[in-house]
Amino acid sequence: MTFANPGGAAPDYLPCRYGKSRLVFRGPRRRLEGDYVAMLGGTETYGKFIERPFPDLAEDRIGAVCVNFGCVNAGIDAFVNDTELMDAANRARATVVQIMGAQNMSNRLYSVHPRRNDRFVKASTMLQAIYREVDFTEFHFTRHMLTKLQYIGPDRFAMVRDELKQAWTARMHLLLQRIRSPVLLLWFADHAPPPRDDTSMRDPCFVDRDMLEELRPLVADIVELKVSRAALSAGTEGMVYDPMDVNAARELMGPAAHEEAADALSAALSGLLKKRH
Repeated sequence: MTFANPGGAAPDYLPCRYGKSRLVFRGPRRRLEGDYVAMLGGTETYGKFIERPFPDLAEDRIGAVCVNFGCVNAGIDAFVNDTELMDAANRARATVVQIMGAQNMSNRLYSVHPRRNDRFVKASTMLQAIYREVDFTEFHFTRHMLTKLQYIGPDRFAMVRDELKQAWTARMHLLLQRIRSPVLLLWFADHAPPPRDDTSMRDPCFVDRDMLEELRPLVADIVELKVSRAALSAGTEGMVYDPMDVNAARELMGPAAHEEAADALSAALSGLLKKRH
């Protein structure tokens, strides 16, 4: 039996793959032909603990198939080197790219798993030199490692943060250059894009307004959604999850926030799709 808040089980995500891609997406599997919108992103796009995430809701609003290419904990690396997914995005009438954080991607300081981008793999010699006192073998996830590094050496951490920002910008340029369909970037968070000097680790981690504006010439538009207080205050209401996952559910956007994302996206998509008719 399934309950909402708390739940007895998560939704049936109907996991599926497309072509030769090794990434696992939320189903049901869709036919990648005709008119469709490709939606790339992380946990929010996938809709963990959400019965109908914003790609489904946007599809209802715009009357065009929206294919959910979201992956839990994904960073840019999960998509940029996936030729199957890039081909699907190129054949779409439009592509939505959720802004993902800079922590879950390989860079000059550390490497991550090529598909499970939140998994820390190895520190580079450069990072080991910056933090000589740290045993990096104790880390399995990027967030845990970065939180620890910021705590033990906040001054040195500025070098880490700058590297991740630069790597994110370069990787986003590469991703957008590989997508030939019109792209909408989606900022989906509980806060507006911060200024460059922001030092917090709020999601999407380390991405600031200047970084987004640098990408504006490469995209059709940037949809900026700062989720309302009302949606945030709803908490896990309407989410479906196992009681053991309550803490994880509390960290994610709920159904009310997904409704707002679908509203914001559908307005931008409707105008974009009309121009392409």
